[in-house]
Amino acid sequence: RDLDTPAPAPAAPEPPAAPEPPAPAPSVAPRLAEAWVAEVWIDPDWYADQDSSDPLPSAGVPVVVPLRSTSVLVGRTSRSRGIHPDIDLGTDNGISRRHCQLTTDGTRWWVEDLGSTNGTYLGSAIGSLPTEPVPVGEKREVGPDERIYLGAWTRIVLRRAQPGEA
Repeated sequence: RDLDTPAPAPAAPEPPAAPEPPAPAPSVAPRLAEAWVAEVWIDPDWYADQDSSDPLPSAGVPVVVPLRSTSVLVGRTSRSRGIHPDIDLGTDNGISRRHCQLTTDGTRWWVEDLGSTNGTYLGSAIGSLPTEPVPVGEKREVGPDERIYLGAWTRIVLRRAQPGEA
């Protein structure tokens, strides 16, 4: 090397590698290990108690909805708002778009009102209809002999699926 030529400058250290971005959160709740269903009933007694001006549909056999995840939205579809409930109760005008949320640990179920207009009620399968709504934002456990009442005529019964239902 020529003494009149300066030595090359040391190379600048490389910046540390950027940390890996976190993995995106799953878009759906975990799936259930055991099959559950929701029976959606038209309940004439609940309807009579609600003073609805809408005509009561014919009460027949319940609609059986398989529950496939640990968190289930109950409400009415709104394409403009991007709301697509797992249990769509669009025929009952007393149901809010995001009415209530059902959650489970796989063995027990809870219901939480999401600020619905007409409330979510939890009552026994026997005896009188419930009169006090589940407080907004409070999770209440749904006992094995309890029913969820909402809207103008809807009653929901949660149970383990029978063979072939899920």
